[in-house]
Amino acid sequence: MGDSESAVQTARRQLQHAAEHLDIDPNIVERLKYPKKVQEVTVPIERDEGTVEVFTGYRAQHDSVRGPYKGGLRYHPDVTRNECVGLSMWMTWKCAVMDLPFGGAKGGVAVNSKNLSHAEKERLTRRFTEEIRDIIGPTKDIPAPDMGTDPQTMAWLMDAYSMQEGETIPGVVTGKPPAVGGSKGRESAPGRSVAIITREALKYYERDIAETTVAVQGYGSVAANAARLLDDWGATIVAVSDVNGALYEPDGLDTYAIPSHDEEPEAVTRQNVGELITNEELLELDVDVLVPAALGNVLTEDNAGDIEADIIVEGANGPTTSAASDILAEREVSVIPDILANAGGVTVSYFEWLQDINRRAWSLERVHNELEEEMLSAWTVVREEYDARDVTWRNAAYIVALSRIADGHDARGLWP
Repeated sequence: MGDSESAVQTARRQLQHAAEHLDIDPNIVERLKYPKKVQEVTVPIERDEGTVEVFTGYRAQHDSVRGPYKGGLRYHPDVTRNECVGLSMWMTWKCAVMDLPFGGAKGGVAVNSKNLSHAEKERLTRRFTEEIRDIIGPTKDIPAPDMGTDPQTMAWLMDAYSMQEGETIPGVVTGKPPAVGGSKGRESAPGRSVAIITREALKYYERDIAETTVAVQGYGSVAANAARLLDDWGATIVAVSDVNGALYEPDGLDTYAIPSHDEEPEAVTRQNVGELITNEELLELDVDVLVPAALGNVLTEDNAGDIEADIIVEGANGPTTSAASDILAEREVSVIPDILANAGGVTVSYFEWLQDINRRAWSLERVHNELEEEMLSAWTVVREEYDARDVTWRNAAYIVALSRIADGHDARGLWP
């Protein structure tokens, strides 16, 4: 039960936990423990000074019973085959929880994107696109941004794919700039959904949002958008952080005065407000709600006993290890899982895909309204499972996802 669990081990464990609560064919559960396909490719690029460097890229496709594969592409030194498989499984559950007509995929290149120039990153993206071109497409597998990638990366990917296909195909990828078929509201969507689910959790526990204190680990796109929206709705944001440390102000921070990572990288600790604390200390603050929205595996066996928040809403993917989940459940700390809380990203990606294949853009107001509707619908279904069974919020979300995926497999059967 140690904390060195890989993403794929965690995903399989969560699958098993949920399956124990459902009367589904164990053969379907066995199939879901494995990806349908993992493509590993070599990505050589010419560096600006003329040398050639070779990187390794992956695309893991987990399950497509409900529709095309969907999931992010990350540029990060720690990208591995197993990590991509584990994350692709989470995408399958996330799409099913949201009832989107997609399956799960994940991919990336093992590279530190901070060490690449703009031109090198473009060359890497175009070459990687060409290496995986046969397995992606608007009805096959639709990538999206993730750690180390952004709308510009997606625009290059879309262009590289379209040039080879001989026609502009915006629906091959989501998270693009609006100028080339991206959706308004896509970048802010994961943070927005975290805020919506936090608000609904507070209502469920009959807490007044105006009297709620919140600590947010991170201040990137997800964390900053979640913090600012909760701030707008009356919550008191007492702590935010970046890679260098955290700001803590018991009376509340002005979330708009602190630049997000996108606005000014690593600016949190340069503000002349509050008290400087470590990221580890932020997690253990005495607050009503904790939102870990930075990295995976930050809530562990070592610190789960010291968490003082009553409600944890997962903004990052996989911030809580299995051992920590068990400890928090024992301590009756409510943990609202990532596959529900931050699913705004894939939901607005779905909206973007619809806009692309229909060649019709939506207004920001429509995006926000439809996202609100989808999040409330998913929350309601998960809450009903939570109320009906003696399970954690995470298991309730997995039960919803797994029952939908199992129904799909049951209906389609197994190709001989």
